Amino acid sequence: MMPADDGSSERLLVERLRAGDEGAAEDLLRLYGPRLLAVARRMLRNDEDAQDALHDAFLSAFRALRTFRGECRLSTWLHRITVNAALMKMRSRRRRRETPIEDLLPVYLEDGHHVTRFQAWTDAERALDHAETRAAVRAAIDELPESYRTVLLMRDIEELDTDTVAGLLGVTPNAVKIRLHRARQALATLLRPVLGPEAGASGYASASPPQRGPSR
Repeated sequence: MMPADDGSSERLLVERLRAGDEGAAEDLLRLYGPRLLAVARRMLRNDEDAQDALHDAFLSAFRALRTFRGECRLSTWLHRITVNAALMKMRSRRRRRETPIEDLLPVYLEDGHHVTRFQAWTDAERALDHAETRAAVRAAIDELPESYRTVLLMRDIEELDTDTVAGLLGVTPNAVKIRLHRARQALATLLRPVLGPEAGASGYASASPPQRGPSR
């Protein structure tokens, strides 16, 4: 988790960075680097790309430090910069061949009912912290088409709000909501062969994961 306090230590760290304190940059990397690297890894699925994205994120943060007004937590600000850096890295690399999202959505009968009992996945974060399902969920998320996987990660795992995700992706909030709904449906479809017809949020309601996004 990101360091949590009343914000005074973050303000002091920002002041030290602005004053050119040589140890402040090291403290910033030590305090936030591991958590932000995990964010980049979840989005990019590649250690080398994640390291590059984190490097770019910290460079961007240092350059923009004087524009940071403290309207949100430093951890939140850094988290969003890291997500954006990961998105930029994602756009720069060659896309892999992907399964169309339509092939992963539930199938309906003529009367409007699902061919098999269906429950949309709504709590990927909880399942990722459930030891018995973590690997299966991660593998299933990786199979989603990138534009849908990215939205699901940003909303359900990184806990960014809809408007923030829309702004980072350059799409409308409604487009984010549609992609998220379809990504959850596809995730449930992918997990059903592994976890059975109950694959979905209700099967993991008892899990209590740590907060995955930054302190708000």
